[in-house]
Amino acid sequence: MTENTFPVYKVDAIVTFFRTEVLTGQEAKHFTKNDLAPSPKPDAVQRLYMRILQLLYRFKPECHYMVPFSENIQHPQLHEWPTAVMSVYLRMRQFLRMCYVYDFSLNDLLAPTAKLTLIQMTILPRLEYGDIIYRSAEVKRTVTILSGIMNYLHFRKQRLDMTMGHQERFREDMDKLQAYSRGTKDAQKKMDKLTTIPPEQQAEARELDSALSDLQTNTMHQYQEVNAINENIAEWKTEMAEKSQKLTQLKVDVATLKENIGKLKSQIVESPEEMKIQMEKMKENVKNIKLAIETADERLVGLQSNVQGVTHSEADIQLIFKLLQDLQSSMNKTQQHQEEVQALVCMYEAQQKELKNHGVEEGQLKRSLGMKMDKESKQHIRRQKKKEIKDQYIEDVLGQCDNVHQKREQIADQIQERDRDSQHLRSQMTNLRDTCSQETEKAQDLFDRLLAALDHFHKRIQNHVVEGNNDIVKMTANF
Repeated sequence: MTENTFPVYKVDAIVTFFRTEVLTGQEAKHFTKNDLAPSPKPDAVQRLYMRILQLLYRFKPECHYMVPFSENIQHPQLHEWPTAVMSVYLRMRQFLRMCYVYDFSLNDLLAPTAKLTLIQMTILPRLEYGDIIYRSAEVKRTVTILSGIMNYLHFRKQRLDMTMGHQERFREDMDKLQAYSRGTKDAQKKMDKLTTIPPEQQAEARELDSALSDLQTNTMHQYQEVNAINENIAEWKTEMAEKSQKLTQLKVDVATLKENIGKLKSQIVESPEEMKIQMEKMKENVKNIKLAIETADERLVGLQSNVQGVTHSEADIQLIFKLLQDLQSSMNKTQQHQEEVQALVCMYEAQQKELKNHGVEEGQLKRSLGMKMDKESKQHIRRQKKKEIKDQYIEDVLGQCDNVHQKREQIADQIQERDRDSQHLRSQMTNLRDTCSQETEKAQDLFDRLLAALDHFHKRIQNHVVEGNNDIVKMTANF
C-alpha cells in the first residue's frame, strides 16, 4: 500500500467509534485503548472483527465455530478453534478488499502488531546471481485496518441515510398519488352525478327539454310577431301624425274661412239662394270633417286596443325572458361545473404526468445508481485483480528470490566441488597427456610398421596376381 485511500485515525477516535457504533453492552464497556495501543490483544481484535461481520452480514459469532456435518472429519473437536479463526480470516479478507485493504493475513488475527515492516524488493538482472536491494517502510498495521473499516462504516451510514431519504420521499409521493387518485375518483363521481340524470327524473327532464324547445320556438315566433306589431305601430303613428297635421291644417283653414266669411258677410250682401248653397256646401264640408274625425277616433281606439295587447304581450315576453334568464343561469352553472370538472381532470392529468415524470426520474436515478454501483464494482474487481496480481507477483518474486538464494548457495557449493574436481581433473589430464603422448608415440611406431607391412603385403599380392595371370594364359594355351 504505497498510498492510502482513507485517513488513518487516532486510537482514541477508533475506540470511541467502535464502542458506540459496533459493540454493545459489556463488550463496549470493557473495550479500551489498552486493547490496541501498545500491542493489540488477539482476543479483543478477533471479537471486534466478529462483531463487525455480525453488523454487516448478520453473521453471528457462534456461526464461526460450526463445522458441517456432511464432512467426514476425524476428531472434529480439534477443528473447533482453527475453523473459527479461518472463517473470520476468509470473511475479513473478502470484506477488507472493499475497504481498500488488500494485504490482510493470518498474523493480523493470531498475532496482531501495532506496526509492520513492509519490504519491497527490486531485483537487478544485470548482476550475475541476482543481487537484491531492500527498502523498508514502517506502517501502523492494526490501526490502518481498523481505520479503513471505520471509513467504510461511515460511508455505509451515509448511504443508508440517503436511501432512507429516498424511501421516505417515495412513500410521500405514493401517499400523494393515493390522495390524488382518491380526489380524482371523487371528482369523477361528482361529474357522473352531475352529468347523469337519475331514471326517476329522466321523464321530467325530457318533458323539460321539450317544454324548453317549445318555449324557445314560441318566444322566437312571439319575438317576430312583436317586431311586426312594432313596425305596424310605428307606421300607424306616422299616419296618425300626418292626419293630425292635416286636421290642424283643416282647422286652421276653417278658422280662416270663418273669418273670411264674417268679413265677406259684413262687406257683401248676397242673395239668399247663394247663401243657402254656400251653407249647404259648408255643412257638407263639416259633415265630411266630422266623418273624418270619427274615423280617426275609431282608428285611435283600435290603435289603443292594439297597444294594450302589445303591452300584455310584452309582459308575457318579459316573463318568458325571465324564465330564459333562469335557464341561462342554470346552464351557466352547469357549464361552470363542467369547467371545474375539466379543470380537475386537467389537474389529475398534470399530476399523473408529474408522477410519471417522478417515476421516470426515480427509474433514471436507480439506473444511474445501478450503473455507478456496477462501475464501482467493476473498478473494485479490477483493483482487486490488479492487487492480487501484484501480490502474486510479489510472492512469486519473493519465492524466486528465496530459490535464487538457495540455488546460489547450492551453486557455490557445486562450484567449490567442481573446482576441486577440475583441479583433480587437471592433474589427471596432465597425467593422461603424458600417457597419451607416450601412447601416441607408440601408436605412431606401430602405424609406421603397419604401413610398411601393408606396402610389402600389397607388393606380394601384385606379384601373386601377375603370376596367376601368367599361369592362366599358359593353361588356356595348353587347353
